[in-house]
Amino acid sequence: MELSVIQREILLALIKLYREKNTAIRGEEIAELIDRNPGTIRNQMQALKALGLVEGVPGPKGGYRPTIQAYDALAIEKVEAEAEIPVMKNGERLEGKTVADIDFVSLQHPELCKANIRIIGGVKEFQPGDIIQIGPTPVNKFVIRGEVIGRDDTSDVLLINVSEMISLPKRPVKEYVKRRMIYISPEDKINEILTKMLEARVNCLPVVRDGQVLGVVTYRNIARAILQRRFDAKADEIMYRKVITIDANATLIDAIKLMNKYEISGLVVMENDKPLGMITRSDVLEQLAKY
Repeated sequence: MELSVIQREILLALIKLYREKNTAIRGEEIAELIDRNPGTIRNQMQALKALGLVEGVPGPKGGYRPTIQAYDALAIEKVEAEAEIPVMKNGERLEGKTVADIDFVSLQHPELCKANIRIIGGVKEFQPGDIIQIGPTPVNKFVIRGEVIGRDDTSDVLLINVSEMISLPKRPVKEYVKRRMIYISPEDKINEILTKMLEARVNCLPVVRDGQVLGVVTYRNIARAILQRRFDAKADEIMYRKVITIDANATLIDAIKLMNKYEISGLVVMENDKPLGMITRSDVLEQLAKY
């Protein structure tokens, strides 16, 4: 279906406002958003209704609603419960904007990566040279950053030079626990703990008794004990007693958030209320390095 520039602009504005308010939208609201005369909006709405792209809602709270055909005409997917994808310009989040789709247009270029990003909410405030960040997206936590090099106001599309793309795998954290459960006992002394850490190539170990995690010992705990000349100290005397755990089916992003929140280097992974192993920052970096 071939639409004029003004018709596309009106439809995009209507869809944006309808998504925000989930109620019929008055012509004056559309006119204010796109800086057009209300009379122009009313005239175009007659044509859009005839095309089956808009339906009128009578009454004091009436106005216009986009039809399914409107989404199809603009190639915008209609989702009942949409997640908003953050849009940032020069470090500041822009309210009332989200992303419809991202199209990479130069994947085979040896030095450049460009992308077309369709913004719901308009692109008129973007200028070449602006730094844009999109995401994280709801499923894969995908984030894309780059510099605006052009825009298409009629389609609400930005062309950017991509500088960064980040995405975290969706697999549960239990799939990153590669080793069998390695732990220490409360009575283990520093030399025994260090031996196990070196053999397992880890920087922290859980302290376990009868299947219960009592605490965690890290290199920092050991270093502090040595500085205090407590060479025969046992695990339960130097361990961190506040154990931060994560469910085995949680995502990698959940693990990263917990580590950052508590400023720790590892988490005990629990499955059916039993310790399965540990996931550390090193494990996360190792997985990301594969990509």
